[in-house]
Amino acid sequence: MNFTNSPSVNFLFNMLSIWSFLLLLVLFKSTTLVISDKNPGQKWALLVAGSNGWYNYRHQADICHAYQILRKHGIPDSNIVVMMYDDIAYNEENKLSGKIINHPHGVDVYQNDVNVNNFMKILLGKEKEMQHVGSGKVIKSGPDDHIFINFVDHGGRGILCFPEGEMTIGELNKTLTEMHRLKKYGQMLIYIEACESGSMFKNILPNDIKIYATTAANARESSYACYFSEELETYLGDCYSVNWMENSDKVRLLQTTELLWLETVREQYNIVKFETNTSHVSEFGDRSVSEDYLSDFQGEEIFFKFGNSLFLQLLQQQPQNRRPPNVHLDAVSSRDVPLEILKRKVSKNGYDSDAARQNLHSLLLKRKYVDEFINQMVVEISKHFHLNHHAMLTKRVADDGMDFDCHTKLVHHFSRNCFSFSKNTYALKYAYVLTNLCNTGIPVDEILIRMEKSCKTAKKYSNIV
Repeated sequence: MNFTNSPSVNFLFNMLSIWSFLLLLVLFKSTTLVISDKNPGQKWALLVAGSNGWYNYRHQADICHAYQILRKHGIPDSNIVVMMYDDIAYNEENKLSGKIINHPHGVDVYQNDVNVNNFMKILLGKEKEMQHVGSGKVIKSGPDDHIFINFVDHGGRGILCFPEGEMTIGELNKTLTEMHRLKKYGQMLIYIEACESGSMFKNILPNDIKIYATTAANARESSYACYFSEELETYLGDCYSVNWMENSDKVRLLQTTELLWLETVREQYNIVKFETNTSHVSEFGDRSVSEDYLSDFQGEEIFFKFGNSLFLQLLQQQPQNRRPPNVHLDAVSSRDVPLEILKRKVSKNGYDSDAARQNLHSLLLKRKYVDEFINQMVVEISKHFHLNHHAMLTKRVADDGMDFDCHTKLVHHFSRNCFSFSKNTYALKYAYVLTNLCNTGIPVDEILIRMEKSCKTAKKYSNIV
């Protein structure tokens, strides 16, 4: 009789493995409690999906997944603030109504209704100003606390978008500096998924204020979407985001000791940088923070609470079922996502392929219109100020020495009067032009006057993705 394949023997072997592993965990945990006592503060998180619309499905899916990771690892809901438009779970195009997934074989990661709030007020803990706004929650952190910020959306040179409006490099770094001045944190970890996201920190984020940031892309390239779903006809995730989250998801009780309190932020960065071969994952700020354990920001495994039913569920699960199977990433530049979705619909030659073909043709026309409009605007401004318009359109000035005040004014003026960056995300590819104009030394008010004259003409198209 072959006892090696006997169910009873396998059960006994599994139980011995479990309890042996748990004994090691308890012994290790008892030695690390002294380390934990050195960090008496709380853990806080701000998770932001700055877009809306079905073609941006992946952004909200990323944030819902991040929320589930933090909750699974023990961070209370009261310490997690989620900002997202919340228009995809019950979207008419969602064939899995009420569900949001972040992997082709993933579980539902949708969790409760949340509203878009004021990013900076939440970070600064302005509770009174946020009363009756969305969830009303803010980050009420102090000098011993750890804060984790995860922002996922569209971006451009020195810009991160929200469903309504945008945040500039100057506004973000001013907020972080103010938090440091007010002693609102002990250490902070920031993950940003957006095109040209490195431009938000390069040569700007100080290396001595206990803030460490990693970005999906450097200052001059696109980030990439991944996991196209044939069923939902949209991308489920972003390469950088799914790589860090699937790393944080690795809680395999019998197979490995790869847990959040055994892995440092630096180790996760190196893993994500290696796995994300579509763009250059970058790091900025205080590198000493990267030597902290992930658990300091993303929480510890909840299965240490032995009475919790989740612990029993983990014991009952088969190891191979705890991690999504490997699939092809289907990676595509984030700025090409709307085009790629339509191209895939056209290639099906099905019921809606004709409509998709018309929509694709229309989108290409709209993008060409933006190209021509911005080119003409730059020509007119350059002619007035005797600038080289070709240089304005092709060169990118150094990332340091930027005039934040000029940049913020030009970005918001362009977005209000020319093309809203949040509604016309294709225009973000030209955000560097605004930086170039600021670096000419021409007074910002004079540039604004010329820009307004160029932009006040009626737009042929709007809402260009």
